[in-house]
Amino acid sequence: MSNKKKGSNVAGSGVNDDSPCDLIVGKINRKGFTIEAKSSRKDRIYISKMQIEDFILFSKMINLNPIIALRFNREGWLFLNPKELVDSGKNWVISLKKAKEKGLRFSQFFEK
Repeated sequence: MSNKKKGSNVAGSGVNDDSPCDLIVGKINRKGFTIEAKSSRKDRIYISKMQIEDFILFSKMINLNPIIALRFNREGWLFLNPKELVDSGKNWVISLKKAKEKGLRFSQFFEK
């Protein structure tokens, strides 16, 4: 099954292509987050510049912190700030190597 098909099986995923993020999470008396989730079988993940611009703008509008959640095959989820993405011209890109260096695991990220 393709990653796109897997993602489309998640409730709400792909329902509205204009949605600015995948998840909005928060806890009472704590800062919340908007989360954009991406996965790849390869060692890089590309995200369009427009998608990231819209995501960050939306996050600012509702006063939440934007976070990119990345999953590379057999590596688990890594969470990182969009500032860690690298400009590749048309897109933003993050390599598995950099994601492992800069990203945090779920328990590390949400522990702070």
